[in-house]
Amino acid sequence: MIPVIAIDGPSASGKGTVAARVAAVLGWHYLDSGALYRLAALAAQRAGVAWSDEAAVAAVAAALDVRFGEDSILLSGVEVSEAIRQEDISSGASKIAALPLVREALLARQREFRQAPGLVADGRDMGSVVFPDAQTKIFLTASVEIRAQRRYKQLIEKGIAANIQPLLLDLRERDERDSRRSVAPLRQSEDAHLLDTSSLTIAQAVNQILAWHGVGS
Repeated sequence: MIPVIAIDGPSASGKGTVAARVAAVLGWHYLDSGALYRLAALAAQRAGVAWSDEAAVAAVAAALDVRFGEDSILLSGVEVSEAIRQEDISSGASKIAALPLVREALLARQREFRQAPGLVADGRDMGSVVFPDAQTKIFLTASVEIRAQRRYKQLIEKGIAANIQPLLLDLRERDERDSRRSVAPLRQSEDAHLLDTSSLTIAQAVNQILAWHGVGS
């Protein structure tokens, strides 16, 4: 059985940065499941499909032509790393992630990333739905205020205009939507370690996960 470390948590909790670092330390593959939902949202938008049209978005998701490079993400051969990080696409990803047919369409695709020597996967339901047999499960979170500050800093560093209050409101709305959806709601599973990174550095968070996984830093 190929080992999996599943890292779940809310938006802007830092789970992507931490998961990628853990994968690099272990020499494992990395799955950013949120990127798949962002890609589906972007592909739907470019195809003129409304995010509320469940069947049409699911069809777009099932047919995604995606390639992940070391520093690139190609959608139908076009580089979209920056495009899928725009706030409207982030919001669209959260909306389509609440649609059961879309989640079903992307489930098999996510499981295809499980390859030797191992996989570190981050998302909302990696440990509960996609990889329920994961060797190590982490629920990584931080206060909504800290998460809004982190998102604000990210956007400003990229030269994107941002205000903290709308970000705070958006994160609260996403948390509500993610935790209340009928399919795979965001919640800590009983067998997951809780990791609050509000006052931790990236390195401290990475080391804690490696320790729980039984690897010395």
